[in-house]
Amino acid sequence: MTAPQDSAAKGAAFRKLHDGPGAFVIPNPWDTGSARLLAALGFPALATTSAGMSFAHGVGEGKVPRAMVIDHCRTLVQATPLPVSADLEKGFGDSPEEAADTIRAAFAVGLAGCSLEDHTGDPANPIFDFQLAVDRIAAAAEARAGLPADFVLTARCENFLWGRADLDDTIARLQAFEKAGADVLFAPGLRDLDSIRTVCAAVSRPVNVIMGLPGISFSVSDLTAAGVRRISIGSSLARAAYGAAISAAQEILEHGTFGAVSQAIGFARMEEYFAGQQVVP
Repeated sequence: MTAPQDSAAKGAAFRKLHDGPGAFVIPNPWDTGSARLLAALGFPALATTSAGMSFAHGVGEGKVPRAMVIDHCRTLVQATPLPVSADLEKGFGDSPEEAADTIRAAFAVGLAGCSLEDHTGDPANPIFDFQLAVDRIAAAAEARAGLPADFVLTARCENFLWGRADLDDTIARLQAFEKAGADVLFAPGLRDLDSIRTVCAAVSRPVNVIMGLPGISFSVSDLTAAGVRRISIGSSLARAAYGAAISAAQEILEHGTFGAVSQAIGFARMEEYFAGQQVVP
């Protein structure tokens, strides 16, 4: 496989961010405009959001076909010079072989990394069996090792998002994912600093924590002190933007007033963020 242009530099830069000191924030744009805004504001790397992408297409999470997911990743990679990691949910299939194929497909569009979940996509049986989950990460790590440039593999344990608030099982999975070759470990939904601190102490690879979930709000310094190395925000920026639009539209419909839209960011200021940019093909 031939490395996409700049993949080596982006992969190396993305991995170096995890070396610290402290934690860095990796925000989650949902389209070219939001990616360019976040890059202009000074963030060092970006990550896709599967939910934000789905909302931008007007569908629920998990409803976007593989080809459109890959095209979306390619678009965000091309939108800015920053390294981009992709939220690829469970990957493009359940088997270890399909997990490996996901890594190769992600690298081929220029991504600097991606995350794979142990969530099955089936609400009746939401979490992959332990051994299959580990085998999927092992296959993904083997595929990553065969790439011609660096690529950061994040392994996610989804227990806490799917009604399985079992910290011991979550840690056991993360430790197994680390042993299988994951570069970054992630258990979204941890709701207190003690749990986050316990997870960070139980593994030796960098830990990602998500902020922006309802009822969970810690500062960068809080999370750094707990041992976190990377902080993502998932679909929260997309939801904040859509929420503002919904509130403004409801004001117009229900009251016939335009107070919210009159407070929108100025046109000239928006133009400044996009000065000199070209349309991504």
